[in-house]
Amino acid sequence: LKLQFLYLIVATMVTTSDVPAMGIPEMLKHVGTDLEKGLSEEDVKARQAKFGKNCLPEEPPKPLLELIIAQFEDVMVRLLLAAACVSFALAIFEDDEDEKVTAFVEPLVILAILTANATVGVVQELNADEALRELMTLSAPSCVVVRDGKEVNMAASELVVGDVIVVGPGDQVPADARVANIVSTTIRLDQSNLTGESHSIIKHADPVEVNLQQKEFYLNTVYSSTYVTYGKAKCVVTKTGLDTEFGAIFKGTKETEEEKTPLQHKLDDFGETLTKVISAICVFVWLVNFNNFASKGSVLKGCIFYAKQGVALAVAALPEGLPAVVTTCLALGTRRMAKKNAVVRKLPSVETLGCTTVICSDKTGTLTTNKMVVRRVATYGGNGVNVYTVNGTSFNPVVDSKWSGGAVNQAELVTLDGKGLDCPLASDKAMKDLATVCSVCNEASLAYNEEEQQVERVNEAMEAALLVAVEKLGLEDGAKNAALRSISDPKKRLLAVNEDINKCYTKNGTLEFTRERKSMSVHVTANGRDELLVKGAPDCLLDRCTHVKTAAGQVQPLTAAIKKEILESYHELATGGESLRCLGMATKASTPYASLTGISDPNQFATIESGLTFVGFVGILDPPRREVKGAIQECETAHVRVIVITGDNKDTAEGICREIGLFKPGESTEGLSFTGQQFDSMTVEEQLKAVKTAKLFARAVPDHKKVITERLQACGFVCAMTGDGVNDALALKKANIGIGMGSGTEVAKKSSDMILADDNFSTIVSAIEEGRTIYNNTKQFIRYLISSNIGEVVCIFLTGCMGMPEVLVPIQLLWVNLVTDGLPATALGFNPPEPDVMKKAPRRSDEAIITRGTFVRYMVIGTYVGLATVGGFAFWCMYAPNGPMVTFQELCGGETGTHEWLDNASWEGGKKVPMTVALSVLVTVEMFNALNALGDSSLLQVGPLSNLYLIGAIVLSFSLHFLIMYVPAIAGIFGVWPLDVWSWKLIVALSVPIVFVDEVMKIFVRRGEYTANASQVKAKTE
Repeated sequence: LKLQFLYLIVATMVTTSDVPAMGIPEMLKHVGTDLEKGLSEEDVKARQAKFGKNCLPEEPPKPLLELIIAQFEDVMVRLLLAAACVSFALAIFEDDEDEKVTAFVEPLVILAILTANATVGVVQELNADEALRELMTLSAPSCVVVRDGKEVNMAASELVVGDVIVVGPGDQVPADARVANIVSTTIRLDQSNLTGESHSIIKHADPVEVNLQQKEFYLNTVYSSTYVTYGKAKCVVTKTGLDTEFGAIFKGTKETEEEKTPLQHKLDDFGETLTKVISAICVFVWLVNFNNFASKGSVLKGCIFYAKQGVALAVAALPEGLPAVVTTCLALGTRRMAKKNAVVRKLPSVETLGCTTVICSDKTGTLTTNKMVVRRVATYGGNGVNVYTVNGTSFNPVVDSKWSGGAVNQAELVTLDGKGLDCPLASDKAMKDLATVCSVCNEASLAYNEEEQQVERVNEAMEAALLVAVEKLGLEDGAKNAALRSISDPKKRLLAVNEDINKCYTKNGTLEFTRERKSMSVHVTANGRDELLVKGAPDCLLDRCTHVKTAAGQVQPLTAAIKKEILESYHELATGGESLRCLGMATKASTPYASLTGISDPNQFATIESGLTFVGFVGILDPPRREVKGAIQECETAHVRVIVITGDNKDTAEGICREIGLFKPGESTEGLSFTGQQFDSMTVEEQLKAVKTAKLFARAVPDHKKVITERLQACGFVCAMTGDGVNDALALKKANIGIGMGSGTEVAKKSSDMILADDNFSTIVSAIEEGRTIYNNTKQFIRYLISSNIGEVVCIFLTGCMGMPEVLVPIQLLWVNLVTDGLPATALGFNPPEPDVMKKAPRRSDEAIITRGTFVRYMVIGTYVGLATVGGFAFWCMYAPNGPMVTFQELCGGETGTHEWLDNASWEGGKKVPMTVALSVLVTVEMFNALNALGDSSLLQVGPLSNLYLIGAIVLSFSLHFLIMYVPAIAGIFGVWPLDVWSWKLIVALSVPIVFVDEVMKIFVRRGEYTANASQVKAKTE
């Protein structure tokens, strides 16, 4: 009864969403717990029985048989499987023992191809859910929880709603929990993997307003999978498992369906169309020869014979090598992209890059360096505020690239009004005190990574940025500064200035940061003199300052006029074009630390930090990468729109966007910049309108990224989404192409299609260029294969309709499709990029691989291939000196419809000779056709040597063809015979004209496509 009663209590208590708005007593009563005692074991059992454990559910793996069956759901695969089955059945009924072995080769080869394809698919499928497993491994394994009045360490999976947990520095939060009691003066959390915010967030225990209409991360709540960077607190668990924000991402990742790429859609459509066309033609050829069934000895034999011709036609029409060639070409493209730091995880996504119209980019770490730096230093000069510029975009205090050591010009690091300063502290005494506060009032450090040859921060990024700024400002003594420049050992130079400053001070105590006063300070002793060094929000510090130190070293009263000047400068930097995060610095002569009143009471800290002397402030930002501005311009040229989606505030985000050129100088952001709250308040129609013009979404949360992606796709945009945190996993899977960061979380990497190894936005632009080139090359070899297959279909169709003997057998067609055609098709993937590839508008995702003009072109080419192949067979039979020299009527079966002259051949090689001529014509003409596929421009303009891989592939294809002709054991399998010189002259004469035919067709196609492209660009501009 007691357990049932607890079930009822829990069911009514923990299902509401207004916990953040409650006071501590009300919240504790709501979840049924005691802050000091925690839950009892009976409470825990009841709640676990009702709501389960605090973990993400594991889904059983798919059975292997189910995975295998799934690999045969593709239309092209089923078509090939059907052809193999029919071919296998016909092989069983083969009467000729010599032909029987050959007849079984064809279906076995097709089945081998399908087996290999299925094997690759199953392996990929087995790894498809790695992102979900990675999410599960990120859950905190253990935590400190209060149970029955005692603090115990236990598995995080055992937590239930109402548990009281204790979190401290470095801890990973095990569940969503309401902050109830901050043990230290403050607590900070890094929740960038959920919100994308580049700085740690200060949490508090006070009630907040709850907005159920908008997704928010509340300041009195800690979230599962985030990390405590500073402080300690007791929190009450409010959500566990799938109910947490982390769990919501897990569910979304699981539920998100991956979109097929445009190429996959086109190949599916092509397969379905091909199925209908092949079926119709096969049935037509079989019915046309109905009257000739009896001529094969019996109606049954005739039926089987012409059914074999139908299968031969199917084999001719099916581009068996297409799946393998597409995969190989994409794989080769990914190797080139990997050299440019773009690692492709899913091959089909390469092609999607070619039609990308929008890049949705995370700000922090992608457009910016994700390394806080001091950009401005401001002091009062006596007649106004001096604003210094501090250069650099990394934690390296000397240079921005990898450490090289040696002398560095100090003037390159700090400037005033564009003029470099060799020793800024010597000319500005207030800056000396500012540097002292930055260095001593600091808990961070810097470390040198020898393997990467770069500087990394230890602890808070903002405090590390202050240390770097101190190193750049240098020392007051010019001689010491000169000595610093000669230090080549990075470990000795890294914190040399800070060490020189800190050796003069002894820290006595710290007054930690509190929300109310927005500052923190350290009490120090130097040369027997006690002093308080303070840093905090400039406006709050100025309210507690009575004096100001000037650049000349004078301390004068802080008048209202001076205060106004400093505040105006502060607001200009904080809310202007750069939107810097500003920190003020102040000092105060103090009594000994032990005699201070109220040092143990945070409410008295503001009183202690009063009567201060203001020495200046710094402006900090997460700087944009140097190469991003140029990459943004390239995107504009390539007609690709960039949208920044970030969790940072709107002013900061707009400042960065202006700096990288996304917003032009003076350009209004009305209709271009939105906050997450504004976007949520819109109707669906208004959201669709907004995403058509938007360039920035600030204060965005995980759900916004996914919704924005969906709205863009609904408007017809092909969307690439970048991301590095857990919060990006949903959008990365939903986007047409998800781009993860190399330094990001494993979840983001596993959910993405492509990974930027260098986290560099400009790499995306290079990848788009490569993607467009890959698609153009893919289009060329697909067209090449299709035109070749059209030629084979024409060949089989003509011989069937005209009553001619069998010109090519299925195994010969299979050999041509897989080997002699496959090699040049693969080599076409190495075609060089077109010079204007990044000046064209992105192709439409629904653009057909074969347009009307190219369809006509390749129908003409294919028809010529078929006519040349049949012509080679016929010409040899009618005119070859060592051939039968039959008439055209006899060639077509005469009045009896039989070919006794061929069945009872008296010449050496028999019927294998004309079939070999036909096969050689087909191979040779297709090699010349491969040269035509070097581009849509004239072959004279492109040049046959522009792709040496193609030349090598043609040589190898001919070598393999000669191999099956002149090696007797292999020739018997393929039914071919060595040819003489007369036959080869005939083959070349019939093959070369294909080049001239295609040159004429290219002229007409180029004219049509030029007109169409001009219309598309005009429409896009309008």
